[in-house]
Order: sequence, then structure tokens, then C-alpha cells
Amino acid sequence: MATLPNPLPKLATDPSGRSLGLRLPPGRLVDETDEGLWHEPLLWHAEKASAPGTWKALGAPAARTGLLPVLVDLAGCRVGVEDWALLPGKASYPGDHDVADVLAEYWKEETDGHVSDEIAPFDAEWPGLAPAGVLSADPDTRAAQVADALHSDPEAWAEWVEEPHLALVPARRSADIPAAIGWAGPLNYEADVARVSAVLRSWEDRFGIRVVALGLDALVVSVAAPPGTVTDAEVLAAEHYALCPNTVAQSGPGSIEAYAEELVGATSWSFWWD
Repeated sequence: MATLPNPLPKLATDPSGRSLGLRLPPGRLVDETDEGLWHEPLLWHAEKASAPGTWKALGAPAARTGLLPVLVDLAGCRVGVEDWALLPGKASYPGDHDVADVLAEYWKEETDGHVSDEIAPFDAEWPGLAPAGVLSADPDTRAAQVADALHSDPEAWAEWVEEPHLALVPARRSADIPAAIGWAGPLNYEADVARVSAVLRSWEDRFGIRVVALGLDALVVSVAAPPGTVTDAEVLAAEHYALCPNTVAQSGPGSIEAYAEELVGATSWSFWWD
């Protein structure tokens, strides 16, 4: 996958990040993958769990150096993100994938040509992409708000993220973070996580999303331009179902139609794969 120059190696000799204009807490560089050591660090993450305000205090300044913030859930990890079995060698480049084609393929595979109550009000024909939302906040400001909410109300977010640590990833845009580190969360559903990042890129453009948190198999994004009507939300809900059916069928209300109502005005979306 094509990436920008990686500032992370500087942290090997300057762990405080001062040479990058940062003041980082103790942390660790991760270059260990499920395929062996990567040729350069994939990410840095703090050793201690983060707190409200961490995203704004550390993540925002880091973004100006080409290191984008994301919270990583290290609950249950013996070492760190290495326990996730990262697979950067299997990730292509998100820009090489057309989002409409990717989602239409997922929809076809999931519905298998059958109509069910789960995909109501749609049928087996892919409904296409939802129209863009209208920004109700600056996307980076909204990301910081969602990150703080995740810390301030841990019980509400425990299903998705239990022990968030701030991480910094060299990536062109927030949507590319999963592909940049070779995140294997959706591996049982999609072997090339860059196709997931291609969808996230489109959501960045249409809905002002930012990737706020990653777990072993969970993803949380902030949303700065959510759909304003149920009609628009239903088409978007079909996109969510195509990318991650669990969001509707298991952790959601059981149908696209019902799930769409939850998307109107929502400032965050959460996904998990198994």
C-alpha cells in the first residue's frame, strides 16, 4: 500500500516526540505482524490507557506531522496491538477500489439473491449509494467529541471499546488507518482491509467520518454529516449492512428499516465482525 513518509522511526531515538513538535507519554512502536517484522513501525501507542482530552491534546498536534490519531482497545492483550495479528502485507491501496462496486459485491454476497425482512425496504438489487449529508460540525472536532464521550461513558461503549489507548498511525487520511496497519478485524468477512478503507474514504467524503477507535474486531467512527431523513438513512443503512451485516442483524434492531431510524442525526457509528 502506498503511504506517506513515515515519521515513526524518529520515535525510536526520540520517544518523547520532541523532534516532531510533540510531547508524548511513554509508549511503544509496533512493527511486529502476523507475517513477521515489518520493515518500519506501523504505529505507536501509549502504554497507559487514555482519558478525556487525550485526543485533542496529543492526537490533533500529531496529525500535523502526518501521524493520525486512533484509539486502540487493548483489553485482554498480553503485549499490545501485536496481539491482533496485523496483516499489512495483505492490504492493497484503498484508492484502487471503487466504493460502489465494493458495496454492490458485498450486498450480492450477503443477500444471495434472496429477499428477507432483514433487508426491508430493499430487495436483492443493490440500492446504490446514499446521498451526502450536510456538515453539522467540523469532522476533526466531532472526532474529538466522540473520543471524549467514549472515555466519559465507558459502560455505554464497553461493547465496542473497553480499554482505549491513543495510537498514532502514518496515513494519508483517517479512513486509511485500518489498511495502513493491516488491521485484521474483518478478516473472516474481507481478506483485503483496503476495501473496507475504500468504503470509509467514501464515508469521509459524504458524511465527514473519522476512524476514532479500533478493537480486535470492532470499529467506531465519528460522523460530522449524518443523514437528516429516514429515506436517506435507509440507503445508508443498506451500505452499513453490506459492509458489516452484524451491525444490523446482531448488534442492531434486526432490519435495515429499523436500523435506519437510529442513523438519523447520529454522531457516531459502530461496527463489529466475527
